[in-house]
Amino acid sequence: MVQVCLNGSRGGSDGAGVPLSPEAMAEAAAEAVAAGAGEVHVHPKTPCGQDSLSPRVVAATVDTIRARVSVPVGVTTGAWAAPDPAERLARVRGWSVLPDFASVNWHEPGAERIAAQLLTMGIGVEAGIWSGTDGAARFAVSPLGPKMLRVLAEVTDPDPDTAETSARSLLSDLGEAHSRPVLLHGEEGGTWPVLRLARRLGLATRVGLEDTLLLPDGQRASDNAELVTAALRIPWGSQG
Repeated sequence: MVQVCLNGSRGGSDGAGVPLSPEAMAEAAAEAVAAGAGEVHVHPKTPCGQDSLSPRVVAATVDTIRARVSVPVGVTTGAWAAPDPAERLARVRGWSVLPDFASVNWHEPGAERIAAQLLTMGIGVEAGIWSGTDGAARFAVSPLGPKMLRVLAEVTDPDPDTAETSARSLLSDLGEAHSRPVLLHGEEGGTWPVLRLARRLGLATRVGLEDTLLLPDGQRASDNAELVTAALRIPWGSQG
């Protein structure tokens, strides 16, 4: 499975291809799914382009995307969108339109409370485990681990020469990961080396303008669909 990550924390300065409004996100999602994406991950945004967990913003984003695609739609709960853990929890509790899943970064303050709340609401949880943090160690002892939809193994090393090594180290730190499925991905210069590793290992992965603005050959991607197409050209389970 290749998940598309439509926008992340990027904004207008990252180019016209980055979708910022609900309508643009829905269009980008439809094109990426037509290209072969099996899921959609999105950062809902305010009209000024800031990531938001506001119930109103999340509802508008999820509803508009769901009107265009039939695959699961997930959102972020990143602390940068609401730095205070209590505020973040309150906003999640207020969601009236529920995404199919949400990512929770396990190294962030209040992560387990957010994850528990999402589970109570019937929302699947991706446990985001970032390289270079204590997320893997925290997750290893979490009683919520077996209840996760999957582990989102996030390689934050942007160096194309070392990202694969960082990815293998993160996978080693995760161990059995409570027997949950793993989605492995990289970012910026590490995107394509880590994605190739995920394909070789037969793991789910993701790609999109959140993670990289560039195609494997270094050319600028025109949109999310072009990135998904490039990712799916890399054979699953291959050694190339």
